[in-house]
Amino acid sequence: MLAYTTYSEAGGVGKTTLASNLADAHSQHNRDVLAIDLDPQNGSLTYLLGVNAHRDDGDADNIARHLIDRPKGDFEDLIHETQYGFDLVPSHNMLENLADLLGRASSMAEDLGEEFERHDQLRQVLLEAGIPDQYDTIVVDPPATAGPHLYNAIGATRSLVIPLEPTGKGIQSIEGLRDVVHGFEKTVGVTVGVLAVVPNGVGRTTDQQRYLKRISELGYDAPVAIGERASLFEGCWSEQTTAFAYVDEYRSRKRDHEMETLDQLRDLAGHLEEVRA
Repeated sequence: MLAYTTYSEAGGVGKTTLASNLADAHSQHNRDVLAIDLDPQNGSLTYLLGVNAHRDDGDADNIARHLIDRPKGDFEDLIHETQYGFDLVPSHNMLENLADLLGRASSMAEDLGEEFERHDQLRQVLLEAGIPDQYDTIVVDPPATAGPHLYNAIGATRSLVIPLEPTGKGIQSIEGLRDVVHGFEKTVGVTVGVLAVVPNGVGRTTDQQRYLKRISELGYDAPVAIGERASLFEGCWSEQTTAFAYVDEYRSRKRDHEMETLDQLRDLAGHLEEVRA
């Protein structure tokens, strides 16, 4: 099974956009795909896909309740079918307090003499629900900042796909990536692999081409480099849809550079599938 977390140290580099489009591309490859949104921000995967999840309903069952072992129903009931051929576990406002909730649950378990690994909860929830037997691919999209959302995502998937802006700042983050991954491994207690680095917004400047070469020199796999596609990806957020659906439904004329980008996303999905085959 293929499972990975989309991760970036900084916001605004296309992490959630990449997650949505990879989930769509995997689905086009006839894979059973589950996307999990662990980001409590309003601009999350749930919002981008236009899923009405009643995230502000405090009485509703949601992913946060399952992570602290206080569910109100079966995990399968959280799963929404999307129009893109893949499923989604949506975000919920209760995730904003996940650190505190996990801390309380851990303290209660300790008082009762029970085990509770706060960074292993998502993996346990997925295993108990039989999710690895139902899906070929799991894509988890947490917030960019370090914390229980990200740690649970990494604990469940053990793998990262990392979008990157080919700038000096972006390359600096990649040069320090080994230390970041090592920190995750120490915190979560698992071995973490980087499946791919995905340069996004690539131009033809000498500096940007030098940055792409540097990614390879550092030993990271960058199967595709996506060009500057602000119009396409901003349109996705405006219409709350994936890039594939946006081009199909909202472009009266197919633009060659956008069609190339869609092919790159399919190629990237196929590459990730082969890596974990």
